[in-house]
Order: sequence, then C-alpha cells, then structure tokens
Amino acid sequence: MNLISLTDWTRESLEEIMASGVHIKQYPEHYAHALAGSILLMIFEKPSLRTRVSFEAAMLQMGGHSIYYDLGMSPLGSGKETIADTARTASRYVQGIMARMFRRADMEELGRYATVPVINGLTDYEHPCQALGDLLTIQERKGTLPGLRLAYVGDGNNNVTHSLLHACSKMGMQMMVGCPEDPAFQPLPEVLEQAHSFVKVSGGSISIVHDARSAVANADVVYTDTWMSYHIPLEEHERRFQLLEPFRVTETLMQQASSKAIFMHCLPAQRGNEQTADVIDGPQSVVFDQAENRLHIEKAILAKLLGGNNSQG
Repeated sequence: MNLISLTDWTRESLEEIMASGVHIKQYPEHYAHALAGSILLMIFEKPSLRTRVSFEAAMLQMGGHSIYYDLGMSPLGSGKETIADTARTASRYVQGIMARMFRRADMEELGRYATVPVINGLTDYEHPCQALGDLLTIQERKGTLPGLRLAYVGDGNNNVTHSLLHACSKMGMQMMVGCPEDPAFQPLPEVLEQAHSFVKVSGGSISIVHDARSAVANADVVYTDTWMSYHIPLEEHERRFQLLEPFRVTETLMQQASSKAIFMHCLPAQRGNEQTADVIDGPQSVVFDQAENRLHIEKAILAKLLGGNNSQG
C-alpha cells in the first residue's frame, strides 16, 4: 500500500490515520519500538526543512532508521539510472521509500516499480502528508471536520491547494478557494472534478471565487501558502506579486472570518507577501502546531504502511 495521492484513500482510511495520529501524539512511548528494524529511504529532489526533519525524527522515535538520499548526487539525478531501476533496487534494501520530487509522473513511476510502500513527501501536483497534518490540526482545534468552512486564499494552482481540496471534500468540509481569475492561479480542472465527485458522497462543498473577502466570509479556517515556491523563476516574481497582492491575509481580512477562526500556513512563509506578520505571529495562528503535527501524522502513516499495528501499547 502506498500514499501517493489522497484520492486513492477512502474517508474511512483518512479517519483511521488521523485517529492513529491522535493516539501516537498522546502516547508516543507506546510506539517507541513500532518500527524497530525498519529502514526508510528518503529521496530528495527538492529542498526541505519540515519534511526531512519530521520523517527522520518519526523513524528515530519509533525505533527505526532513515537514509537521506540527495538526487543531485545520485545516478538517478544525473540521468544514468532510471526511476524504475532505482525503485526496484532500493526495495531490496529498505522497508519503505519517502520521496520529495518535482514531477507527479516520477512519483507515480516510483510507486509502480517499488515493491515496498512509497510515501509522497511532495510533488508539483500534491502534498498529501501536509494535508493530513492540517486535518489533524483543525480537528484538534475545532473538535470535528464535517461542515467546517475552510478558506484558502492565494495561488490556487499548487500542491497544497490540490491536496486540501482532496482532503476537505472527502471529509465533508466546505472549502472556498479565493484566487486570481487568471487560469494559471486556479486549481487544475482535474482536481476540481475529483473534489466535486467526493462532496457528492461526503456532503461537503467546493467553491472557487476571485475575491478574498468573499472566500474568507464566516470561515472557520483561513489558509494561505507562499506566493513564490521553489520552482518559480525570478523573472515571474513581480507579475505574481501584482496578481496575488489582493489575496494577502491581513488582520482586516481575518475579521471577515468567524471570530474563532484559525490561521494556517504550511510554511515557509514570507511575512509581508501572502500574509502580514501580525496575522502569522498573532493569536489566531496555528502554523507551528501544523508543523508539529506533521511529525505525528507521519508517524501514523509510517506505522500503517511499514509496521502495521506494532505499537507496544
């Protein structure tokens, strides 16, 4: 079993993972040996702080080991070895593979040829571990997920937005995406089609608007992401800034949301761009709770895929 896309997991599976994440967070000592003898290969094509440190810490705290593998220094990165051969070879050495890659197709190929579980640590298309950690954070703060209103504002055509659309639609949440009218900043049609099919079952809703105030109105959660991801060329920054500036999350915009709304950001953040400092560093911000919950949800994912229910509790 892999975690490459949340579209492949049922609502019941997502609920199971979150329940496991809650238990692991409360009783980490019960899982101190859950992955004893297990090795996770971590393939990195893109830079990382949270993904690398959280997965390494998760493996160590559950008695396992991780291997950091930089594609820039590898035969795969230099084009001398195929993804298929890398997957088949690595599967002979380790119990699981986590990869952080640029292309969705490369992640899917890795999952196709590996004979051990593959975890998507990020691609240009999706970021499922982030979305699961986000759901855990929202559930902690709000007590439930179905019926909650999440407003995402900014660049809607990115991996975090896509995975949030998958996750929220499966869990019966209401998700509003506030983004520029330019199609380059809107969620991919394929993702929207999937999300709309999921809400027909879950009872949630999905809406795309091009006004930040409309998106945030009465929201329980206000979410944004960096405007300048790693892959954005420098020459595009000025144009992107001009188009996205109306979607900056300010204290004034937050006042359109519920009085008990929380502010979320997957980090890294650029204060003064996608949000102001008084928002991200203010009392409604839960961004570092999000960052912490990446560790707990990834422990739950690793325990399920690599170790089953081998806790010591």
